[in-house]
Amino acid sequence: MTPPPQSAGRPAGSGVPDVLAMGFLVLAVILAYANSVAGVFVFDDVPAIVENPTLRAPGDVVGLLAPPGDEAGTVGGRPVVNLSLAVNYAIGGVQPRGYHLVNIAIHAASALLLFGLIRRTLDRLRPSSQSRSIAFVAALLWAVHPLQTEAVTYVVQRAESLMGLFYLLTLYSFVRYTEPDGAGAAPVGPAAGRRRWAVAAVLACLLGMATKEAMVSAPLVVLLYDRTFVAGSFGRAWRRRRKLYLAMAATWVLLAVLIASTHGRGGSAGFGGPAGVWPYALTQCRALVHYLGLAFWPDRLVFDYGTALVHNLGEVRPQALLLVLLFAASAWALIRHPRMGFPVVSFFALLAPSSSLIPIATEPMAEHRMYLPLAAVSAVVAIAVFAALARLAPRAARIGFCALGIAAALVLGAATVRRNRDYRSELALWADTVAKMPRNPRAHNNLAQAALAAGDAAQAAAEFAAALQADPDYAPAHYNLGAMLLDSGRPQEAIPHLEKALAAPRHQAELRLLLGEAFERTGKYAPAADYFRAALRLAPGDSEAAFGLGNNLAAQGRYAEAVGAFRLAVAGAPERAQIRNNLANALLFSGNAEQAVVEYREAVKRDPDNAAIRENLERARAQLKAGR
Repeated sequence: MTPPPQSAGRPAGSGVPDVLAMGFLVLAVILAYANSVAGVFVFDDVPAIVENPTLRAPGDVVGLLAPPGDEAGTVGGRPVVNLSLAVNYAIGGVQPRGYHLVNIAIHAASALLLFGLIRRTLDRLRPSSQSRSIAFVAALLWAVHPLQTEAVTYVVQRAESLMGLFYLLTLYSFVRYTEPDGAGAAPVGPAAGRRRWAVAAVLACLLGMATKEAMVSAPLVVLLYDRTFVAGSFGRAWRRRRKLYLAMAATWVLLAVLIASTHGRGGSAGFGGPAGVWPYALTQCRALVHYLGLAFWPDRLVFDYGTALVHNLGEVRPQALLLVLLFAASAWALIRHPRMGFPVVSFFALLAPSSSLIPIATEPMAEHRMYLPLAAVSAVVAIAVFAALARLAPRAARIGFCALGIAAALVLGAATVRRNRDYRSELALWADTVAKMPRNPRAHNNLAQAALAAGDAAQAAAEFAAALQADPDYAPAHYNLGAMLLDSGRPQEAIPHLEKALAAPRHQAELRLLLGEAFERTGKYAPAADYFRAALRLAPGDSEAAFGLGNNLAAQGRYAEAVGAFRLAVAGAPERAQIRNNLANALLFSGNAEQAVVEYREAVKRDPDNAAIRENLERARAQLKAGR
């Protein structure tokens, strides 16, 4: 294959319009996402930010670079994301506003990079002012598209948008590396200026690998770009830039280490997880076609599609057939018309890690995965529409194209503003999700928790019931409903739900603690004690479980045994006056008034205004004095 035509330079006088175009892009992003700043933390934002202990210890470099894979979920194995959140936390604590502003800035920077990437690629093929118009419209549509809201407005999905930024920076740096002195001709030997762009490409690739696993395809897409737009063949690209590709491939080592550190994200991802390869692949047939539909008609955006998988090919036969045709067309285009095939192949390469290769049981479908693939769709649509207009009205093509693009951007931007409003509260977001996915038990469960936090116990109970109607074995709903019933003084009703929740691997210690409390409140002390002990075996030193066991044994009159449990509880929570008070009670009733006085005194120190503890202290002193 002969190399594609190369330009000798970029058209003169393009600097000011480029600046105006970029300024307009930034303004468009700001207008589309300004109302997202008022949004709250939702869903995985809480464990990744509010409950993430590594953000609160900036001096703990190891913790920042190795965030927990299970507890903090989305940031596990993604140190760059965790570091960015730590910077936000250092500046503004857990106020969402600052986090949203950073997400908007990341998105705006990505839009500028996409504009520059498309602009320089088109200039490489045929330098003209048309390339600016096409690049501007493509980047504009991508930037304000409502399908991007999940990656921008949902704070923790900074993992997706930040990875997208590094991906685009990798490609853009490569393009600059192959443009000596601003020209499009492929270089023969790297000069000092171009070498800096090569270093930038490798560094961006490395940072992307430490941001999200979907970056894995970046070195391959850069090689494909080289073959398509620069070198003309894979062999020539490899011979000219072997060292660059080896350096990029080396970043896979870091990615492999980070993936291994998450242990399959607690079992939720990977081939050893609960999602089988075949059902997951069938589900992706539905997902990919659905994503493409949303790219052209983003009418019903869904925050959480649930975990349901497709098990029968017949359910997705049309989607599977369409994907097979698209794969075949992209393979044909890659061979016969590489420039046409590049964006299509890139689209699938970007989606492949999470939508094809690695099953993710907890999230088989997610709109944020379209963040960067949507760039390929936007570019193809912009080029196709411009080409059609150029044939119909050559003289007015540019003006008409830009006008049409801005009009489409206004419609998409308005839809983005509306979608951002759904993130104003967890109650609003989950209510919207339930309305669109009524058979999603996780959505009902999370709506119930949001309602409970808002003080609406009746709605919470109804949503928990809806979750269990959708999936009678859905353990989180059993867990949360059981806890709610227990808190509301209905332990007998709580017990069956808590027992059913034991079938899931999570919250095992907490469940046994709750079951211990529930059985104790119903007067069944023996099984309650067994559950408290089981909780302690799973979480040695847990003060709540030890406190519950101590109270249980004391209620049965087994004060000597209760003393040991209370001492364990005191060791775990030495500042809690009530635990020391109950320990003192057990000591007193077991005949050790002297030690009881000591513990009562410690309890009074920690709660000097507690009249009941003071009375207990005086009673113990009197008993001790009488004994002497």
